Amino acid sequence: MSRAPITKKGSERLKAELERLKSVDRPRIIAAIAEARAHGDLKENAEYHAAREQQSFTEGRIAELEGALSTAEVIDVARLAAGTRVVFGATVDLEDEDSGEAVTYQIVGDLEADIKQRLIAVSSPIARALIGKSAGDSFEFKAPNGVKRYEITGVNYDA
Repeated sequence: MSRAPITKKGSERLKAELERLKSVDRPRIIAAIAEARAHGDLKENAEYHAAREQQSFTEGRIAELEGALSTAEVIDVARLAAGTRVVFGATVDLEDEDSGEAVTYQIVGDLEADIKQRLIAVSSPIARALIGKSAGDSFEFKAPNGVKRYEITGVNYDA
């Protein structure tokens, strides 16, 4: 089984989520199920069914996080010395060659990717196009809405 890369920061975030699920959410859900059971007939007890459904989602997420963290290879981005070359963990400043819009992304593991936080998965098309390039290089990749062209204006590893 291959080990999935994850940044140190991403690993810490996922471990914190796992700890919260186990120590806060799980006990709260168990208490909600017990309270709903006390109301009597379980067949028509909406609170009971909602709490059981929430328990199922929470236990699934706990299992997903435990599995992912057990096979993850944590990479400390601050210790990488790739210079201006783009590798896993790099924070890359880009400029859209068509619109001139500037954007910054960090290339992270699949499990920790979150486009809202500008964290892109190493397996994404843009990350695959970036890997191996250097500051000053231009590149293009096929996005869902057509071919995009960017210039790399900066690369850093300040996690």
